[in-house]
Amino acid sequence: MRTGSETKDSEKEKLNPNGWLQSRPSQQFNVIRRVYQQDALNKDADYQVPEKPLGYRCKRVVQNCGFGDCLLNSLPIARWLPRYNMKKDLVGDLVAGATTAVMHIPQGMAYAMLAEVPPIVGLYMAFFPVLIYVIFGTSPHVSMGTFAVACLMAGKVVSQHSSHAELVNAVNVTTSEGPPFLTGGYSPVEILSVLSLTIGIMQVIMWMMRLGAVSTLLSEPLVSGFTTAASFHVLTSQLKDLFGVKLPKLGSNYKVIFTAIEIVKSIPNANWIAFAISAITCTIIALNNEILKPRISKISRVPVPIELMAIVFGTLASKFGNLKELYGVSLVGTIPTGLPEPKVPAIEMIPTIALDAFTITMVTYTISMSMALIFATKEKYEVDANQELLALGASNMFGSFFGCAPLCASLSRSYIQYQAGSKTCLTSVVSASLILCVLLWVGPLFELLPRCVLASIIVVSLKGMFMQVKELAKFWNLSKLDAIVWLVTFLITLLIDIDIGLGAGLLASVATLFCRSQKPYTCLLGRVLDTDLYLDIKRYRAAEEISGIKIFHYCGGLNFATKNLFRVTLFRKIGYFKQQQADDESNLAKSESLEWDSTISNKVQCVIIDATALSYVDAPGIKSLVAAQKELVANDITVLLAGANGPVLEMIERYNSLESEQLQLDTFPTVHDAVVYYKMLEAKKDTSITIQT
Repeated sequence: MRTGSETKDSEKEKLNPNGWLQSRPSQQFNVIRRVYQQDALNKDADYQVPEKPLGYRCKRVVQNCGFGDCLLNSLPIARWLPRYNMKKDLVGDLVAGATTAVMHIPQGMAYAMLAEVPPIVGLYMAFFPVLIYVIFGTSPHVSMGTFAVACLMAGKVVSQHSSHAELVNAVNVTTSEGPPFLTGGYSPVEILSVLSLTIGIMQVIMWMMRLGAVSTLLSEPLVSGFTTAASFHVLTSQLKDLFGVKLPKLGSNYKVIFTAIEIVKSIPNANWIAFAISAITCTIIALNNEILKPRISKISRVPVPIELMAIVFGTLASKFGNLKELYGVSLVGTIPTGLPEPKVPAIEMIPTIALDAFTITMVTYTISMSMALIFATKEKYEVDANQELLALGASNMFGSFFGCAPLCASLSRSYIQYQAGSKTCLTSVVSASLILCVLLWVGPLFELLPRCVLASIIVVSLKGMFMQVKELAKFWNLSKLDAIVWLVTFLITLLIDIDIGLGAGLLASVATLFCRSQKPYTCLLGRVLDTDLYLDIKRYRAAEEISGIKIFHYCGGLNFATKNLFRVTLFRKIGYFKQQQADDESNLAKSESLEWDSTISNKVQCVIIDATALSYVDAPGIKSLVAAQKELVANDITVLLAGANGPVLEMIERYNSLESEQLQLDTFPTVHDAVVYYKMLEAKKDTSITIQT
């Protein structure tokens, strides 16, 4: 029988027994009900285990494999294009598309150099795969194309497996004619093509398996540390062009260190004209970004196209100053006009580069999804993580036939595109259309562009990633373990290699999860006077322990990895170990070295295990509960279980039906029910003892 009544209390404040001044609400709601055991509550509330019929399970399997949603949701363009509002969205999309295209030209040409392929490939990336992303993608604000870290990782694969990696200024990059497709090996573009194809296949397979949540494997500290260290790799890879020197081919490991050493050795042979052009270009772009751009952004959505201006003026200076003939400044070289012919990638290379492709798949997908989620949160729309896998996979597969590098969202271009007023994916269509004009007619005008100008654009664009070093302080203040993940990822990526650093970061992230699982939050609870609230006695001074009762709160999972920790922590908290051993945290895992307190039953008569925060339990975990219960019952201590959720209780029931040593505990829906129930038992015992006397 339950009754409820509202009572008003005119007394606003009062002193509790500890002398605390506490406020009382003007209204209180008192609930009067019976003391429930879990079985009685299940009966009264008509508890039943959720049923999952075979037909339902088959339907879920089909949906999880991607076939159920495929027909309806795999073409997002069919949803947003018919509803396109030209009056509201067209102007913003046109302005944003033109702005993004202006950025695509210098960044595409520059980042293609990181991938060890001709600069024209960067423009191909801004056209072919972007059009496919418009059809399948769900984020209208991200700018897909070249990205420094992705191109750098692709360039590492190209340099390892290409026989002619030095031929990055070839005449024709997509046909069988010309230098890059010489016999006796694979050209840089061929390796890049098969790499993009492999990445696309992996992403499509992940889409079919509904693995969109796999991006969560790369935590924020890991991604931050990795991209920060990768930016130093990008910087060192451009030093040779900044100084106008030639470096010997270096190994993949310790490349940052060896490159810095070689640059120092080559300084006497540096091309000081190229260095002067680099210094001037970097200074002007940096001044624009730090001083002019913030002021312009207050009066116009369209930023100053400083990178494009640098390319134009660099090309003019090279043409009228004869920089190559007079001073030996390296130029971009021949840029073909028109669209390339599609070419089937070298499929036989897929097994060789599969591991590198998987690494790049994880990095590019994580970065792209992170950017998409940032804008989705700002604009309050949904981004389908699984659909993004299909969009990236299809884009990479299509682009691989035209020699494109792996597709990834660009941080800088995406922010500019968003600020310029992008509304829908039509922005990418506008951008790709302008890039097409460059490919058809404008490309050859940039053949005289000094490579040091492109290198300068890359170096200045890295500022945002360099500044991520500041995030280490944030991670350190939030969690020391997160800071360790950042440091491990950063240092190993910087000092050894990108792939090894990413692997080390993943291992460090897994290690932190294990460490956290080995240090669950545990405490003893006390009751706040005149309430049914039970709080941590170390954190709440108003919470007082109940005489003879220890309420042990455990937060986390109870499984094979934490069973010993649970048992030892329980005994330590309730005082089952002598005090000198209880203070020695290093001995907690060595239960045989601990001294037992045989007089505990004089202090504790009941132990209530608060399982409200127990998320999961397996058979070894239940077995540890059985052992702990037997140990306490042998010392005349009653053990009760409170607050366990449905799946935990169902697991205990299954365990009891299969094992001979069963867990026989009285269970209760709340801690207060368990406390009142035990007090009622004690009152009955005292009454019976009095009658017998």
